[in-house]
Amino acid sequence: MTQFIHHLPRQHKVVIALILGALLLLALLPSEKASASRNTSSAEELELGKRYALELHVAALEAEDNELLDNLEWQSYQVRSGDSLARIFQRLDFSAQQLHRVTQAEDASLLQRIHPGDTLHVGRNPDGELVQLTYELNDMETLLITLMEDGSYASQRDLSEVEVRYGFANATISSSFWNAGVQAGLTQAQIMNLAELFGWDVDFVMDIRPGDHFSVIFEERFIDGEFIGTGSIVAAEFSNQGDSFQAIRHDNGNYYKPDGRNMRQAFLRAPVAFNRVSSDFNPRRVHPVTGQVRPHNGIDYAAATGTPVMAAGDGRVVESGYNNLNGNYVFIQHGERYVTKYLHLNRRDVQRGARVRQGQRIGTVGATGRVTGAHLHYEFLVNGVHRNPRTVDLPAAESLPRSEMAQFNVIVEQRLAQLESQRRVMVAMNDNDEL
Repeated sequence: MTQFIHHLPRQHKVVIALILGALLLLALLPSEKASASRNTSSAEELELGKRYALELHVAALEAEDNELLDNLEWQSYQVRSGDSLARIFQRLDFSAQQLHRVTQAEDASLLQRIHPGDTLHVGRNPDGELVQLTYELNDMETLLITLMEDGSYASQRDLSEVEVRYGFANATISSSFWNAGVQAGLTQAQIMNLAELFGWDVDFVMDIRPGDHFSVIFEERFIDGEFIGTGSIVAAEFSNQGDSFQAIRHDNGNYYKPDGRNMRQAFLRAPVAFNRVSSDFNPRRVHPVTGQVRPHNGIDYAAATGTPVMAAGDGRVVESGYNNLNGNYVFIQHGERYVTKYLHLNRRDVQRGARVRQGQRIGTVGATGRVTGAHLHYEFLVNGVHRNPRTVDLPAAESLPRSEMAQFNVIVEQRLAQLESQRRVMVAMNDNDEL
């Protein structure tokens, strides 16, 4: 092409140059102003914060849905003994097809928890179709199953906002720890939790004396100003025979002494709670059946048949059986050094080889074997040697890491100040009552 143009006459070259220049000029000229599509808004038409047709349409749909729910016919059904979900739907005149669609919702399996006394709330439209079902799972959570546009059902859990306040109780023991706890206004669960908290330092069967006293701060939970129950103990102090023990709950949920030592030890002092010791550890005890002097290498806890027996520590069940002397018995190995034995059980809840956790129920008190009455015979062995369970030094669980002590010290200071402040208020109130 270049050679062809080169051999053209000069006047032809000029004409070609003019034509090329004109074409280039046309290409550079601006085109006709583009118009926006009717489906697209220009930047000048959009205003920050303004709601447009799409959002207004969505809001209208939400309002329509709320109005639909408000206009439902609602009915409450209290679950009866022997009820199943299928039977309840039949009684409420819902079809088997509706029941099937409801059970396909993601969390519909939670409806299997229903038991007599629970209440289901159902809302149906004018055609009698189930539009929404609600079931209160607990004080804080409600299950909602709602009909969708495509005919399926969707589920969600509605959580109520819980307000946490703090309650306080203290008491001086005159007859028993249990009675003192009741008089202080504590629930049965709180009394048990408090005993469990200090159960590694205090034997609540043998060590409690009149004049011992305790103070405790605990959570109280409210929803919309209505009390729904108590929560965890956050701080407590127990004075036993002049010795004072303090327990503070850390953010990790565990309890520690103010210096960071774990309140939990590797073993419980007693594997049963609030019972009488009928026979103490005694190397020269006279056997009540044979009348012979034979060592009593454990402690007998008198308790009613069926009283739960707990594993004193984490471990593995090495024996679980029956013989004429021990009755039903369970032996647990704890690491290399420790073994605990539980004799005369009414029933055994664990089998040989099972792993158990401290506080786990392993059986119940009974009167099996060579005995004169219902009780638990409990033995504690260290390196194969029987030791007195009440006085043997127990290994402690891990203390709080140093890296967390600064944060924990702040909690300790706050909680101990609360305990002291509340005690002063109680003392002042008691003094005013006496005036």
